[in-house]
This record gives sequence, C-alpha cells and structure tokens, in this order.
Amino acid sequence: MSINKLFAAAALFIAVSAPAFAQEHGAPEPPQQSWSFSGPFGKFDRAQLQRGFKVYREVCSTCHSLQLVSFRNLEQEGGPEFSEAQVKALAAEYKIATTDDNGQPTERPGMPSDTFPLVYPNEKAARATNGGALPPDMSLLAKARTYERGFPRFIFDIFTQYQEQGPDYIVGILTGYEEAPKDVKLQPGQFYNKYMPGHLISMRPPLENGRVEYPKMPDGKPQAPETTEQYAKDVVTFLVWAAEPHLEARKSLGLRVMLFLIVFAGLLYFTKKRVWASAHDPAHA
Repeated sequence: MSINKLFAAAALFIAVSAPAFAQEHGAPEPPQQSWSFSGPFGKFDRAQLQRGFKVYREVCSTCHSLQLVSFRNLEQEGGPEFSEAQVKALAAEYKIATTDDNGQPTERPGMPSDTFPLVYPNEKAARATNGGALPPDMSLLAKARTYERGFPRFIFDIFTQYQEQGPDYIVGILTGYEEAPKDVKLQPGQFYNKYMPGHLISMRPPLENGRVEYPKMPDGKPQAPETTEQYAKDVVTFLVWAAEPHLEARKSLGLRVMLFLIVFAGLLYFTKKRVWASAHDPAHA
C-alpha cells in the first residue's frame, strides 16, 4: 500500500471514529474557550482574576468553600494582587471559629494568614441545606474536573499543549442550563444541563445577566460585559489560579530550563565536533 493510501485511510478512520466516540459518551463536549493563561507563555489577566473573585464571593461562596486558599494569597505576585490593605479589610469581614483561654468556642475577625472559612460546619449540614447534594470545595475544582477528548485529539493535545479541559468544562456547566426536553422527567430540585454527564444537575443556575456589578471604567462603562458568559469565564479563571497559584512562575522556570538545554546541547555538539576533529586530524594534535 502506498504512503498516500495510508494517509487517506488514517484520515478516514479519524473522521469516522471521532463522532462515534462523542456519541458514545452522550453529553456534547463543551466549546473550547480562549484563555490568557493557556500555552507555554500564558499569564493570568489581573483584572479578570479580581472580577472572578468578585463573582465567587458574591455568588459561589454561598454554597462552595475555598478552604485551601488563604486571604494573603490574594496579594501575592502572580494572583489577583490585591493590596495589603484590601486583603486585611477583606479578611476582617469573615468570622473565624476559635476557642478562648477557657477552651470555650468563640469567634474572632479573620486575619490575612487565615484560610477562607468553611461555608458549612460539616457534610451533613451541607447536604441538608442543598437537598441532599454536596457542594464541592472549589480550591482544586479547576484541576479536578475535565472531560475526555478522545482519539486522536488527545494525541494532538500533546503537541499543542492544550490542557484546559477543566476550565472549558466548568464554563460549559455554568452556561449550559436549558429547558428539559419533553421526554426528560426532572425530579424536584433537579435542572437540565446539556454539558452535564447525564444532563441532570442539582445546582440551580447560579449566573444570570447583570447579577454581579463590575468595576467601572473612567467613562462609566463596566470593566467587562456583565453577562452570564463573562461571569463564567472570569470566575473560572479565578478558580484556575486558586488550583495552581504558581502557574506563571512554573511556566517562566520551564521556559528558562528549555532555553538552557538548547544552548547546552549546542555547546556539546560543537565541543564534540572539535574533539573528534582533533582526534582524526594529526595536524590538530
């Protein structure tokens, strides 16, 4: 078989197998989004991180904890980079459970070194408040959620360095609420979501246009569109940072290491040529 025929057969297999794989797994795949932090040179948008935190605090934090993130992380380089005064004021708005000198439970204002307190005291209370469903902690959610892209795309992802399945999936869930088809029966407390595996979800639609007011620009217009889609992308960007706060430092270090290895490989190559040239040429001995 000629090379051209092999390529044609491979292309035909890819075209046939990809739709079959998607159909086998039921739920449609969420659309691939454009992210500022994707790729080897990606970085977080500071304004978007701050907007995402605002969405989390005003919407998501009523049910979802962020227990692995400290208030002081919000002012660190590579994150939202709030000022020290802003972080202190924010932390003081929260009540942290503690004990007094007599061992009695009490509360105190939060400090920058504290982590975000739990929304519910325990799992039982969380389920009782949410109709039996357990709202997941959002600290690592962007790394924990994903979807399968299937063959052959997961091979291409190695070369394109695409690894944003989790953020794409969460945006899809936040924006994928629809009216249930007539043949789908919803139980009390259930909603239909086209990107959710099985399409049934217990979380009511958390976002809607105009729900969160964004900071204003000098001309009085919002910093970004106050739409469900924009809210979803902003809060997911914040969750990606929460799950990987050193992403920018890691990429910067990786780039420096790759540059060093390239230069080092070049030096070794020319050193090898010079050594072997001297070994085989008596005039250079």
